[in-house]
Amino acid sequence: MSSEANPFESLREQVDDAAAVVDADPGVIERLKNPERVLETNLTFERDDGSLETVRAYRSQFNGDRGPYKGGIRYHPGVTRDEVKALSGWMAYKCAVVDVPYGGGKGGIAIDPADYSETELERITRAFATELRPLIGEDRDIPAPDVNTGQREMNWIKDTYETLENTTAPGVITGKALDSGGSEGRVEATGRSVALSAREAFDWLGRELAGATVAVQGYGNAGSIAARLLDDLGADVVAVSDSSGGIRDPEGLDPRDVKSHKAETGSVTGYPGSEGITNEELLTLDVDCLVPAALENAVDGDLATDVAADLIVEAANGPLTPGADDVLAERDVYVVPDILANAGGVTVSYFEWVQNRQRFGWTEERVNEELERVITEAFDTLVATYESNEVRNLRTAAYVVGIGRIVDAYDQAGSWP
Repeated sequence: MSSEANPFESLREQVDDAAAVVDADPGVIERLKNPERVLETNLTFERDDGSLETVRAYRSQFNGDRGPYKGGIRYHPGVTRDEVKALSGWMAYKCAVVDVPYGGGKGGIAIDPADYSETELERITRAFATELRPLIGEDRDIPAPDVNTGQREMNWIKDTYETLENTTAPGVITGKALDSGGSEGRVEATGRSVALSAREAFDWLGRELAGATVAVQGYGNAGSIAARLLDDLGADVVAVSDSSGGIRDPEGLDPRDVKSHKAETGSVTGYPGSEGITNEELLTLDVDCLVPAALENAVDGDLATDVAADLIVEAANGPLTPGADDVLAERDVYVVPDILANAGGVTVSYFEWVQNRQRFGWTEERVNEELERVITEAFDTLVATYESNEVRNLRTAAYVVGIGRIVDAYDQAGSWP
């Protein structure tokens, strides 16, 4: 797997590919290739043994033309300034593709959370929330969970902000626990949109999802839920992996049982009755559908030549490099891009924000129904754009949609000063 491709440069190249089709001033396009601002800060906190440690943290606000900045916060040792810039840009275009009235933001702390106790993680999180306080707010910037963060961290950020502001503002952050103002359906939202996108793609291609073979790289929240929902739709999940390695069973795995095995052992590896494989072997399996659900740059141009899947549905952000896109487009391998496929998370985050602002909760049934409507309508728009424009793949078509909507909002607001 490639770790050398700069995700921010990948984003800029993706925007350039779509800009040739979008009727916009070159100066406006250049503006849409760079974040509006980036916070880079050092967090000093106390370890449990009384010593002090300093870690680097970031928050990128990419574009706010369509609404408040929106995007997750990840805890990972690979977090860099360029990574959060890229992720915030992908968020801006993702929100536009599914027509959610948000801009794009993203944040992260360069740590491995496994190296810290829960009390240390709370101190780190509250220190970051304190630094974010001038930037975030229900109408300014609304963070959410991402890699290695979840309801616990969101609850800490909400509490820190509300305490410092001496107010109640549940809409300042999404992905919270239900009792702290979270939404039904939020935990499953990203995996659900991946499954819905796969279903729509199979239908568009005139193929049956029932009986189709699926491999999932990355068995965290999004990957495991996507696997379970695809299994419910009749697909055969034949391989999954996590950071420790992968497993394969040509007869099909039970996604729920594999999830239980991982919860008990810490990894999918060693699952009874399965064959061990590497992550790279999983990515090149001869399957009907590949779901990369780990980190960016999982497939570069070299590895793409060995990818044997007919369809790729991106659950992760930026799992394919532009070089991989070039190779796969030449081989007529369709890719449902991340800015649509994994947009369920931000869509239900928007629903959570709406509920918080109204102080009125929705049922899980309503959340899932609204999510399905948003994703299917966005997929139809994507396909129509792909079929009516001379673009090389579905990703470029998605950027044509997203950039077009952001440019329209910018033009309608006017230029000031």
